[in-house]
Amino acid sequence: MGIKSSAELAIRDVYVDYDLEEVMFRWSFLKKQAYRKFYNDEKESPVPIDNKLYNEALLFGDEISKEQYEQGK
Repeated sequence: MGIKSSAELAIRDVYVDYDLEEVMFRWSFLKKQAYRKFYNDEKESPVPIDNKLYNEALLFGDEISKEQYEQGK
């Protein structure tokens, strides 16, 4: 549950599913940018790293694979 260490964000892309809010997030470590994609929506949009929902997802969401993120829910 959640991302164990913020150090992970510095070395790799991270994908998180936060089912409580029916949203997924993608962290691009190369761009240092977070992206949000709601369930049943193929489009993603950038979000600031201090976004409350993004940070809740990092703490309480489940890490998923790139394929799961791209496939959506």
